Amino acid sequence: MDSPHGAAVKAEGFGLKGPRGWVFRGVDLDAAAGALIALEGPSGSGRTCLLLALTGRMKPTEGHAEIGRHRLPKKMAAVRRISALGPVPGVNDLDQALTVAEQLREGALLQRRYDGPVRALLRPRGERRASAEARIAAALAAVGLDPATLPKGPRTSVRDLERLESVRLSLAVALLGNPRLLAVDDLDLKLSGAERAEAWALLRSLADRGTTVLAVCSEAPEGVTVLRTVAAGEPATTGAPAAPARPAVARDAGPKITWGRPAAPASPTDADAATGPAPDNDTDGKTDGKTDGKPDGEKPTTEPTAKTTEPTTNTTDEDPKGADDALAETGRA
Repeated sequence: MDSPHGAAVKAEGFGLKGPRGWVFRGVDLDAAAGALIALEGPSGSGRTCLLLALTGRMKPTEGHAEIGRHRLPKKMAAVRRISALGPVPGVNDLDQALTVAEQLREGALLQRRYDGPVRALLRPRGERRASAEARIAAALAAVGLDPATLPKGPRTSVRDLERLESVRLSLAVALLGNPRLLAVDDLDLKLSGAERAEAWALLRSLADRGTTVLAVCSEAPEGVTVLRTVAAGEPATTGAPAAPARPAVARDAGPKITWGRPAAPASPTDADAATGPAPDNDTDGKTDGKTDGKPDGEKPTTEPTAKTTEPTTNTTDEDPKGADDALAETGRA
């Protein structure tokens, strides 16, 4: 069910294919508004691309998703308006040359200029300033960041922040637009065990306020909705049927939900194939300059598109290079 503060997230057969193969495929998800959803898996398994696709920043190539009743891929712009990105390296990094106060003021200015109503630009300057300061104060309170406690107060340079402080600042900037869906990449990167617990507690508090939160991580805590990605070449996790993600309870209550397709077998003559699917053949029967052990003109066998009904968990045939190429081809919003 949708809500004014959060967006329900539903996906069915959701997939994205890049020039080198499938980045992710066969994603099924049904999460209510205000859910805390963890995209768990190793680096290079398509986690970030899935995060960007669900927030309308990358265009999927198969299946569909509904974010707050906006259907993807047709309503990507509408999904971008109701979603915001927290820290996503390489996409919306903080400006290391700014101070904390400058970064917040810039975020408030951009949000008012591009996301706010046009009539808001016509209000008196003092009223606009007071409104921006109120939104900044509310965002800082929500993420638990007090600029006065920083080494140089609000004038502390962004480059001098600790990793957890940087995460809090990125989330504060994202919350300035009151998004219904908040996305965070690499949440547990360069964090100690205690800091990871703090970061997850912060995301849980934001979800409790009604905002739906998507977080990429290497290992999710208990009590969150989990989608697990598997890198190409890894063995399948057994014991869990392919099914829509559901809220995880205790760790010993059952295995995590895994999505994806079986990885293509590695070819002994193709070093690149060991980390992902073989490239598609050209129309003239030649491959992209690589030898896959097949005569010219013979296309490699492709996997069936129908979903398996056997009670085993699938792996994905995504390619880490494919994720990078898909991001470069589809562009960023």
